[in-house]
Amino acid sequence: MAVDLAPQCSAKGCRAAAVWRLHWNNPKIHTPDRRKTWLACDQHRPTLGSFLDARRFLREVVPFASPDDATN
Repeated sequence: MAVDLAPQCSAKGCRAAAVWRLHWNNPKIHTPDRRKTWLACDQHRPTLGSFLDARRFLREVVPFASPDDATN
């Protein structure tokens, strides 16, 4: 039986609904056009963004609109 789960925040242990998409890449292992995606709730958007930004991985933060937006 398949279970459809609503997209959740990527923060460890968080089960809140995704509200933001944080697009990032690691330039040491990804091509410049490659984008990975972390989803974030309002509470974890700043901490996830700070983690990525401190490593110079963060490329863009945009609102999360639908499950189709969650792909890497």
